[in-house]
Amino acid sequence: MNDQKNIILAIVLSALVLIGWQVFFGLPQIEKQKQIQQQQAQERAQPPVSTPAPQTGAPSQPPQTPAATAPAQTMTREQALAASARVRIDTPSVSGSIALKSGRIDDLSLIKYRETVDPSSPPIVLLSPSGSPAPFYSEFGWTTAAGTNLKLPGPDTVWQQQGSGPLSVSHPVTLAWDNGEGLEFRRTITVDDKYLFTVSDHVMNKGDSPVTLYPYALISRHGTPPTLGYYILFEGMIGMLSDKLQEKSYSDMEKEKEISFSSTNAWLGFTDKYWAATLIPAPAAKVQAQFSAFQNGIKRYQTYYSLDPVTVGPTGTGTVAARLFAGAKEVSIVDGYNQQLGLNKFDLLIDWGWFYFITKPMFFALDWIYRLVGNFGIAILIITVLIKIIFFPLANKSYASMAKMKAVQPEMMAIRERYADDKMKQQQAMMELYKKEKVNPVAGCLPMLIQVPVFFSLYKVLFTTIDLRHAPFFGWIKDLSAPDPLTVFNLFGLIPWDPTVVPIIGPFLHLGPWPLIMGLTMWCQMKLNPPPPDPAQKMIFDYMPVIFTFMLANFSAGLVIYWAWNNTLSVLQQSVIMHKHGAKIELIDNLKGLFAKKKKA
Repeated sequence: MNDQKNIILAIVLSALVLIGWQVFFGLPQIEKQKQIQQQQAQERAQPPVSTPAPQTGAPSQPPQTPAATAPAQTMTREQALAASARVRIDTPSVSGSIALKSGRIDDLSLIKYRETVDPSSPPIVLLSPSGSPAPFYSEFGWTTAAGTNLKLPGPDTVWQQQGSGPLSVSHPVTLAWDNGEGLEFRRTITVDDKYLFTVSDHVMNKGDSPVTLYPYALISRHGTPPTLGYYILFEGMIGMLSDKLQEKSYSDMEKEKEISFSSTNAWLGFTDKYWAATLIPAPAAKVQAQFSAFQNGIKRYQTYYSLDPVTVGPTGTGTVAARLFAGAKEVSIVDGYNQQLGLNKFDLLIDWGWFYFITKPMFFALDWIYRLVGNFGIAILIITVLIKIIFFPLANKSYASMAKMKAVQPEMMAIRERYADDKMKQQQAMMELYKKEKVNPVAGCLPMLIQVPVFFSLYKVLFTTIDLRHAPFFGWIKDLSAPDPLTVFNLFGLIPWDPTVVPIIGPFLHLGPWPLIMGLTMWCQMKLNPPPPDPAQKMIFDYMPVIFTFMLANFSAGLVIYWAWNNTLSVLQQSVIMHKHGAKIELIDNLKGLFAKKKKA
């Protein structure tokens, strides 16, 4: 009776694991598509409200908040771009433009990255202007102490370009504006061949009285961006502030509204899975920073910082410089900026996770092999072999213990028959047998357990690093970072039907060839091991390959290929070691026994 209860419990728990996995990992993909559709239908046109924090050493009144402008009518992105004269941006990595009205960097596309694996698909659009369906832009400028009546450049200011030509790696752009009250503002923008903009703001006082101004910079994002919703990946507002990595999701900011920080050697902005836009003030500068969320018709999120006041005397000039990173989170580029600029852990812009010390070396090893062989899929296979070699001593000891377990199986069966009615004595006799024969009954689980951190770190690498995005393998696998695109439920594409759209059970019907291969290899590995004496445990082990097959169906194809290849190597390794210790390899017998039972039934 107890065994039957254990079996029922095992089945229920297995079903709960499978359903829970789909709820937390499969359904977010559907929810993401809904968010994208909702985002396209919403109007997001209201410019940001910059809200500087009081400064240390500031005058008795706090800095004045730049005035908010009325919401503009939502336009298409092309119409919003045409609403202002622009200076074109043209580099090997990005294209776009700077708006002369407002002086914002608000139009940026990443020309090296496409929306799909099709090279003719549109490039990734990162920044968009106010008035477009999804505004996302950076703004730099000056503000004053509250109560000070001084005309400063703002969202409606029309700058004049000094000279001509686009912004390029070898050609900086200078913008100028005169407030007509004795202050002349100049802004020089440079860009490198990757994703780093440098903005130098100058103010020249041609009046008779000194002026005190507060430099500021912000990144504003209108509407709640669609996120993947995975626990292991952070997307939202991020920054190294108060010497600590600050991460705030959009939902967190809607609750907290505003969070202030005082820091040096800071950086802050927005991060998506593969892309980011971050402000980088000078490392020595003391900044007053804020994460903010606004709700005024539409949701708006803002990362903002202001610096200590700059006092400019008559005929004097005040200067401040800032940087903007806006682009793809390529590991080599992000690490390069971190070292080159002396930043404070800017490499954490990439979400390496808690196992940072394993995940990042795993990426470097995988990337190094890729540069040798030219295919990330082959690199995954090679690194799997290297991992098996590293863990060979432990696996050898574990499989040797399993061979001993098989050798004492007759004695174990005799003990179970002898004490069939006394579970306590049966367990005591088993423990004495294990101690006498120096057998560890859980040793067979060690090879799988030691894989868990490696499995997780490889999962993080495949899931978070852009270097594997759209990386092909062979055959139908065109993107190792995406799930296997085929499914057995439409005969791998032969039937023109998408089974994943079926309500409720749709996520369970995405089951491609590679997850099936992985499940088969895992089942073969299970059949090499001695069956657990407890029927409930045996039931769990029998259904584990099925559960893992469905669980990993929505994982990246690269991870599933790794798991299938690793299982195959484990079967070969375990067979050799057990044969060496005189244990019978029962995989073939188990297969024959399975079909024999079916025939008998």
